[in-house]
Amino acid sequence: MLDSLFDLDCVLAAQRSDQPFYLTPANSPMRLRMTRAAGFALMDVRLSLDHSIHFWCQFFMIHHELRRKLESRVLPHVQTPAQYVGGERNIVVKDHRKLRGKIAVGFPDAYTIGMSHHGLQVLYSMINRREDWCAERVFMPWPDMEAKLREHNLPLYTLETFTPLSEFDVIGLSLQYEISSPNVLTMVDLGGLPLDAVDRTMADPLLVAGGPCCQNPEPMADVFDVMVTGDGEPALPEICDLWLSLREEVRLPDGSYATGEEGRQQREDALARVAQQLPFAYVPRFYEPQYSDNNRIGSIVRTRDDVPETIAPSVISDLDGMPLPTNPIVPYVNCVHDRIAIEIMRGCPHLCRFCQSTVIKRPLRIREVDTIVDAALESYRSTGFNEISILSLSSSDYPHFAELVKRLHEVFVPLDVNISVPSLRVNDQLRTLPELLGSTRRKSLTLAPEVARDDMRQQIRKKIKNSDLIEGCRAAFQNGFESVKLYFMCGLPGERPVDLDGIVDLAETISTVGKEVNGRYARVTASVSNFVPKSHTPYQWNGMQSREYFRWAHDYLWKRRKIRSVNIKCHDIETSLLEGVISRGDRRTGKAIRLAWERGARMDGWTEHLDSERWWQAIQDAGIDVDQQVHQKYEMMDKLPWDHVNVKFGRTYLEKEQSRATIQLTDMANAT
Repeated sequence: MLDSLFDLDCVLAAQRSDQPFYLTPANSPMRLRMTRAAGFALMDVRLSLDHSIHFWCQFFMIHHELRRKLESRVLPHVQTPAQYVGGERNIVVKDHRKLRGKIAVGFPDAYTIGMSHHGLQVLYSMINRREDWCAERVFMPWPDMEAKLREHNLPLYTLETFTPLSEFDVIGLSLQYEISSPNVLTMVDLGGLPLDAVDRTMADPLLVAGGPCCQNPEPMADVFDVMVTGDGEPALPEICDLWLSLREEVRLPDGSYATGEEGRQQREDALARVAQQLPFAYVPRFYEPQYSDNNRIGSIVRTRDDVPETIAPSVISDLDGMPLPTNPIVPYVNCVHDRIAIEIMRGCPHLCRFCQSTVIKRPLRIREVDTIVDAALESYRSTGFNEISILSLSSSDYPHFAELVKRLHEVFVPLDVNISVPSLRVNDQLRTLPELLGSTRRKSLTLAPEVARDDMRQQIRKKIKNSDLIEGCRAAFQNGFESVKLYFMCGLPGERPVDLDGIVDLAETISTVGKEVNGRYARVTASVSNFVPKSHTPYQWNGMQSREYFRWAHDYLWKRRKIRSVNIKCHDIETSLLEGVISRGDRRTGKAIRLAWERGARMDGWTEHLDSERWWQAIQDAGIDVDQQVHQKYEMMDKLPWDHVNVKFGRTYLEKEQSRATIQLTDMANAT
């Protein structure tokens, strides 16, 4: 962010003298420093001379006028301005004049959340490995930043070059959480795009969505041009290249595009070709929902015969051959996860009936141990993070898990780098895991038993036993662990009071085991979420429990607790119910999202910003029957709002699993 070559010379002079220097915007009172993950200690920004020259020269490609306005009018007046200025270690800044295409990869939540999302780093790294494309980042601004941008009529921009979103060829947003849907509208609106996809022309960027919320794309269907399910790595480059060629076909001699009805028609024709050529590309405008007499989905009708009836997921066949991001960006500010993340496996060998991820991430694919260790070491050298997290849905099910952990310890323990292994499966292997993992800088073990009774686990198809969990925790306490966090659900189909009893009893048993080992009760936290039946799971036909039931269940859990070292943390009921409304909604739900956004819904994934009454009023004004949409079950032969989106194995498999679950629930009820 230098205004002259003289400034650049000053930076390089500081480098030669081995003195620390800071990324300081010209004529601004802000002074930005990078932070490290552990303890957030201040760190000097030391770059090699060659890197400095390359890094700072690239900044002469930024939009200087917009940057100066931000520095003088906006950034001094918002909280944590460092999240809006870019310039972090390992960013990629390219000269737009030398590129074929540009994509803004975005996350509809705060910088601190988006920068912790491994998928964003994967796509950013993948696109930027290409010489003809660049990927730049954009995140949802906090309300104070949004207000200042609107006050000064400034657009939302990318962090690498301060380029407004409207100047990109493609904008890709990752939809991870239903409650963040209004954030998408804010980003689109601030970015200078029409909110409704049908109002855009070829002059506007292609707006693409990916992520788990696309498993039911209908609530956000009116906003996005294309929605993708499955793996983003093979899908995104194909979409980008095809869209660029389609834009070139209709570009006018002066470089502009047709406006008005002609421009909108050109875009529709281009999107039809996207739908025809890419089986994983869902273009919502070509699919029209029809509603039955009972006000539910009756059918989804294609408006064109030349687009597919159903949409296939995008799938990577060779995960090990897909390069990992080994130069992840190092944020200036403290993020939710300040660490290196390495995905070791995609998919899950188990078929839990409640879990959407295990369905949508099929088939199971792994990376080799050497690939993982080499990528972790290269990432460490390029960032200096002191923690490495290995990622998968169930890390201890990785077939070479013991070898991997041993290799990682051999390489990184001498470097004082901690190895984090979340997503541990509770099985007989857990009894040996604590000794394998060690407790270097590790005091807490996190496990997800989901339910607390063995018979209910058979019902949800999570084949674990309490005996394994308890003995695994005993081994953890013997190896220096001091606390345990357990994830449970309440509100599952067929749940009984004894299942709630079991949550407290199991937590207190584990706390008592800690006393047996160390002479004092161990700290145990039981985190209890409210079950939402999600699309493409065997439980998708079930209704969600009521507000009254969840209130009773939470109160019941608290009253059962006897040991003070055991904490019961229940998720917010209103948030869970709103998640149910959106995740189980049809296209009409988009009207409620729009109304909530127009009335001020922003950053509702953050408890302090959520106004549930605003949402419920918007839902009522949109004419949505919450009881029917959320709480009433579907019959097996009913049409579901998301049936036109396919998953591996498909609906037939899900129907069989739901039928088996119903039989098991009947047997459980008769045995109680």
